[in-house]
Amino acid sequence: MAPPPTFSHKSHPVGEAIVTASTFRFGSKAKAISPALETHSSPASGAVRRIARMAVTGLVGAALTLTSVLPAAAQRNIMPIRDAEIEALIRDYARPVFKAAGLGTSDIGVVLVDDKSFNAFVADSHRIFINVGAISQTDTPNQLIGVIAHEAAHMAGGHLLRLREAVSRAQTMSVIAMLLGAGAMAAGAAAGGSAGNQIIQGGNAIMLGGQSVAERSVLAYARGEETAADRAALTYLGATGQSAVGMIEVFRKFADQNMFASRYIDPYAQTHPMPTERIAQIENVARQSKFFDRKDPADLQLRHDMAKAKLSGFTEHPGTVARRYPKSDTGLPARYARAIAAYRSGDTKTALKGVDELIKAQPANPWLYELKGQVLFEKGRPKEAIEPYRKAVSLAPDAGIVRVYLGIALTETNDDRYLDEAIRELSAGLRADEDVPIGYRYLAQGYARKGDTAMAELAAAQQYFAEGDFKGAKDLARRARAKLKKGSPGWLRADDIVSYNPPKL
Repeated sequence: MAPPPTFSHKSHPVGEAIVTASTFRFGSKAKAISPALETHSSPASGAVRRIARMAVTGLVGAALTLTSVLPAAAQRNIMPIRDAEIEALIRDYARPVFKAAGLGTSDIGVVLVDDKSFNAFVADSHRIFINVGAISQTDTPNQLIGVIAHEAAHMAGGHLLRLREAVSRAQTMSVIAMLLGAGAMAAGAAAGGSAGNQIIQGGNAIMLGGQSVAERSVLAYARGEETAADRAALTYLGATGQSAVGMIEVFRKFADQNMFASRYIDPYAQTHPMPTERIAQIENVARQSKFFDRKDPADLQLRHDMAKAKLSGFTEHPGTVARRYPKSDTGLPARYARAIAAYRSGDTKTALKGVDELIKAQPANPWLYELKGQVLFEKGRPKEAIEPYRKAVSLAPDAGIVRVYLGIALTETNDDRYLDEAIRELSAGLRADEDVPIGYRYLAQGYARKGDTAMAELAAAQQYFAEGDFKGAKDLARRARAKLKKGSPGWLRADDIVSYNPPKL
């Protein structure tokens, strides 16, 4: 998989960056790596990618590009990706488990990590980090729910407390850097020898210089913690009326991996030792539950299969997609994957035909309308994309990122009749989901076109802040604050940015 596109806003003066879409550029060699990420050079696709990339500065940036220390197996530039459909699915998986664990159920943030290996980590009560590989490698919702239950148990049990305290103060990219460093250290332990020592040393470097959280292999749970998490996870699954079969199936897979000392073992297996006797104990207890033989609801299984198909369509070579989902497979997930693959291959006609057929089969599925809007938009047809995006918003009003992309489509028409609606949708979307930096850029453009320089500068400041460029954010926020009425909502937001000091990990 190729690295994600590189955002190059720093090549433009701060004041210039808020005015035109032409100042927003990605690296010319960028490849599609995630849902709603497009590689074709249409007018719109050069301006927008469905990836909310945080600008990484200082030690975090160095950590994620640490290529001189790590062997090839550990040289990965891991980035978060965004997809409203899959994030909503993971939240639905986690919500009842979190409730049973006493972690709360509101404001669960899902961070999808662009890594095909299997890994998951419940950072705190508000953030779950899930590798896309954990979705692709699970056959049922129950398997992934079992992993989430086990990770929630570690969280509720206070395990790895020092790491979690650091994580709770960290931005998304910093957390991913921590987890990447931990994974490198675990891989080094598995590899052994001088190469393994190199990886471990690199892992320590990646850990943000964090002596306080790197005193041991930071994600390697103690035997007693694993046993406690097993028992608690079984309790959570029973309390939510779910089977533990999926968790056992995943653990068996990793027990098989651990039979071989290899640097290619999935990170989850490296950090969660799973001797066969432990799995047998889990199964003995699990079989006592009246829910042991319960299967996932058919609609939930379909959503899981659709998510896997979406990931395949967006992240795998079209030839691989065709082999995985041949034309003889007429199921909805297969048709979904093939439509996405056609879109990525530049066959817009086939892609739109496939999406329209899917919409006919599932007229209340918001993500199909979102995909249609995306195809049209990224092929340089923003006006045609508006109605599908509007329909998606009407069906999924809480999906902030979809509202943002509706606002972007409205803005890209360059038709001032849509400008007020664009600003409303962008503002509403960003209130619901702050982690869409490009939304602030388009909001800044909208205000600039209306002649509201203060709000344009504030929106640009919020964009830089969301990307982690705190200096650029503060500079713009000071300019905006000087123009805004003291005590107004905009003035307060600008003042918050000016006053912000990043936490020390």
